[in-house]
Amino acid sequence: MRQTGFTLWLTGLSGAGKTTVARLVANHLQQMEQMKVQLLDGDLLREVINKDLGFSREDRFRNVERAAFIAHLLNTHGVIVLASFITPYQEMRDYCRQNIAEYLEVYVKCPLSRCISRDVKGLYKRALAGEIKHFTGVDDPFEEPDNPDLVLETDRESPEESKHRVLAFLEQKGLLARMAGERG
Repeated sequence: MRQTGFTLWLTGLSGAGKTTVARLVANHLQQMEQMKVQLLDGDLLREVINKDLGFSREDRFRNVERAAFIAHLLNTHGVIVLASFITPYQEMRDYCRQNIAEYLEVYVKCPLSRCISRDVKGLYKRALAGEIKHFTGVDDPFEEPDNPDLVLETDRESPEESKHRVLAFLEQKGLLARMAGERG
């Protein structure tokens, strides 16, 4: 039987906690469940594969297209992908849903004010000062997802609570049992 993975796509504003939650879930799946997992992080892909792209709507879409292709490719080899991308437009998320065989969307919801207060990279400060243009949430929109599979409210729950909610969701969907069965 051929193994197939799935993609858990975490979308939300910068600073909402996407990567933090994705790392916690990835660590759990790798260490406790012994599953093949790959974290795809928007910042990392922009440093390596997508450094030719800016932040226009078209470039953001190309960024997501490339990430979706990588996620799909990894899934066909039995890898669980945790993709952490702002993915600000519904059109982009629809593209992912259409082009990744098993796509699960997690909206990491957090108010802009909380994201700004968590601004560990200093990006909001620079965007608010006009140093960064087309910054999502400041001078570029973030369209809330139409129909996410799971919503995490990271201003109301700890990263550990979010991790447990994701794992419970995957368990409820039967995905962890399926991946364990394919592994064994």
